[in-house]
Amino acid sequence: MPTTKLTHEINCDEETFWKLYLDEKFNERLYKDKDGLAFPEWRQVSFEETDTKIVRVTAGRPKLDDVPGPVAKLIGDGFKYEETGTLDKATKLWTWKLKPSILADKVKQEGKLRIEPAGDGKVKRIVELFVEAKVFAIGGMLETTTEKNLKSGWEKSAKFMNDWIAKNR
Repeated sequence: MPTTKLTHEINCDEETFWKLYLDEKFNERLYKDKDGLAFPEWRQVSFEETDTKIVRVTAGRPKLDDVPGPVAKLIGDGFKYEETGTLDKATKLWTWKLKPSILADKVKQEGKLRIEPAGDGKVKRIVELFVEAKVFAIGGMLETTTEKNLKSGWEKSAKFMNDWIAKNR
């Protein structure tokens, strides 16, 4: 599957964006709140900062929407993942890799996130997603389902972040 690119306008400056994006308590609300991503489970596993980078590991069990029967049967009700993300402080590029609880050797999911100024104290969040599933007979369906859920999640996260910013300024 080719890389998917998503762009969202976030109503804050760069410093505020990264502060929120990396804040454990904000992310817990984003992932668990019914107005956010509504994950049944999410937690920050570790957070390490050096002079050049920040590395954050999280684990979650997402709420999956509209999963086709064959994919639902394959992943089951207990699908979870662990995500390792790194912010390069010099380039301000966030990269991540996700390790699923099933088929970890056959499914690859990773991405990049960067922001650009959008004027009036706003930023444009640019996300590139890559999903590849090497699973006989249903790999394409699994990729399409994953991409659909990821797009929905990133849309919801932009709305949640903008709503939170508006309420907490």
